[in-house]
Amino acid sequence: MDRPNIVVLGAGYGGLLTTVKLQKLLGRNQAKITLINNNDYHYQSTWLHESAAGTLHHDRIRIPIKDVINPHKVKFIQDTVVSIHPEDNYVKLMNDEVKYDYLVIGLGFEKATFGIPGLEENAYAIGDVNSSRLIRDHIEYQFAMYHNEVEKNPSRLTIVVGGAGFTGIEFVGELANRVPELCQEYDIDRSQVEIVALEGASTIMPGFDPELVEYAMNSLEARGVHFITDALLKECKTESVVYEKDGKLHEIPTMTKVWAAGVRANTIVEKSGFTTNRGKVEVRKDMRTPEYDNVFVVGDCALIIDEPTGRPFPPTAQMAIQEAVTVAANVNRLVQGNEHLALFVPQNLGTVASLGNNDAIGVIFNNRKIFGWKAILMKKMIDNRYLLKLGGLGLLLKKGKFNFFA
Repeated sequence: MDRPNIVVLGAGYGGLLTTVKLQKLLGRNQAKITLINNNDYHYQSTWLHESAAGTLHHDRIRIPIKDVINPHKVKFIQDTVVSIHPEDNYVKLMNDEVKYDYLVIGLGFEKATFGIPGLEENAYAIGDVNSSRLIRDHIEYQFAMYHNEVEKNPSRLTIVVGGAGFTGIEFVGELANRVPELCQEYDIDRSQVEIVALEGASTIMPGFDPELVEYAMNSLEARGVHFITDALLKECKTESVVYEKDGKLHEIPTMTKVWAAGVRANTIVEKSGFTTNRGKVEVRKDMRTPEYDNVFVVGDCALIIDEPTGRPFPPTAQMAIQEAVTVAANVNRLVQGNEHLALFVPQNLGTVASLGNNDAIGVIFNNRKIFGWKAILMKKMIDNRYLLKLGGLGLLLKKGKFNFFA
């Protein structure tokens, strides 16, 4: 009997950990495992804001796929997925086609612009390693250019971040730490630099604990971040942004616009004919798609409803990692001929948001609120735990964060 073909699309948190778990569960003679990704590395998307601000080198974020997969058990293909054909059990790549018996979709997210004029053309987004490097280089270029123009342009020193959810807040936290360093390097008075965070809701980090939100605002405002809430971004121009607040339009001159207010599931999933809800597949309790018993979905492309609240679980790295464990176990069961699959039971272990390298807030375990050094310690422990789970002690020692109180 031929070994079944297991194909995993995407080497994000969900896809790569599913692959690592499968190579441990299955022997070489039991299945053929293929991982497909457009880069030869996995990147820590929860660290991208640090690279974008310039507080963490991008090489620290990247993990070579060859360092965590067993080449004797997993075939890695570096290529771009073009489309999925679930009726015929194959995936169309830019340079090839791959047949599968079991498919795991973990294609990640894309920027959602919500139709805001000029956003696609004029704003940066923290989407991957290269886009984060571009933001870092762009900010440094603006500081460098400021002193090289006869007529000073204050908009070069104004950074506007659209969205004050987790990504936006973590990014401005890193900026608040990075800007004084840039000012010293380029001989610029810190008071000339403005960091503005625009948020459409009435508060930053909507839905988070109000006491911790207040702590975060105080911490960031003390370091020069200016918040504008109830502000709807209306247009993103080449050298400014326009927002609406209290029924009036306001314009901020700026050469640096970073969009951190929205993502959506990879559009390939929807275009490939899967039944979707707002672009995501509302998976069954065993993580399979509604229509196909041999297709699983993890991470940003999967929609899982929290039944008590009726709301979707947020597509966090924590959730993708948990989903990967269930998906790998269920694919293994199907390969073994066991049709009784495990049900995915989410466990909310808490949420921690950094406010730069020297401050953080979080809610952990039984809704226990933490902030300051305790939250920093917890944040880095969470990051290190994932590295240990993915690649063992060797990867942890190579990529881990051990500067707990720096």
